[in-house]
Amino acid sequence: MHLIPELLLSTAYLPPIEYMALIAHSKNVIIEKEESYPKQTYRNRCRIMTANGILNLTIPVLKTNGNNTKTKDIIVLNNDRWFINHWRAMCSAYSGSPFFLYYKDDIEHFFTGEYDNLLIFNTTLLNKICEIIGLDFNVLYSDSFLVPDIENYDNMRLDYRYSISPKIESNPVIFEHYTLVFSNKFSFTPNLSILDLLFNLGPETKGYLDNVWNSMMK
Repeated sequence: MHLIPELLLSTAYLPPIEYMALIAHSKNVIIEKEESYPKQTYRNRCRIMTANGILNLTIPVLKTNGNNTKTKDIIVLNNDRWFINHWRAMCSAYSGSPFFLYYKDDIEHFFTGEYDNLLIFNTTLLNKICEIIGLDFNVLYSDSFLVPDIENYDNMRLDYRYSISPKIESNPVIFEHYTLVFSNKFSFTPNLSILDLLFNLGPETKGYLDNVWNSMMK
């Protein structure tokens, strides 16, 4: 299996499937922590499917230095008790999925308000999700801001820090249809949070990520 030697990614909260497909085929993942934190991205947002349609779950954050705040310094506003609302929404959305009870305990303890740094929270949660799926890779943080490289270092390093975004469609990536909890109400929605895939497909999650990767590399 071909692996990306180095993959540059932004931090992400329960990332979309596209993001996870890249991780599944990388040796070393470098998370950007020295950038000026941008708004309205997957850095503090994930998308899940609920009985009322797609729901964006957003972690409230504080920029300690205004618009010049680096991602590594972003504070999670736990006083808003967002983690209770997020977990309730996830339970409501996925309690009827085939693998919710199987993975529930591994994920629930992250939603207690224990973490006050967004980067650390995201990375710790990402590591747990990858452990569940069975993905093996090295996670590193950038030491300084890495200027985007158009040529991607002859494919030795792929930079997806700013191309995976709620504002950018994942075309021409092909996401095979799988059965969602609310398939009787809504048409298939691709590239939701990795939780959607995990709770619905369980052990088949890694194989699905492989198929997404193959589509991305065509």
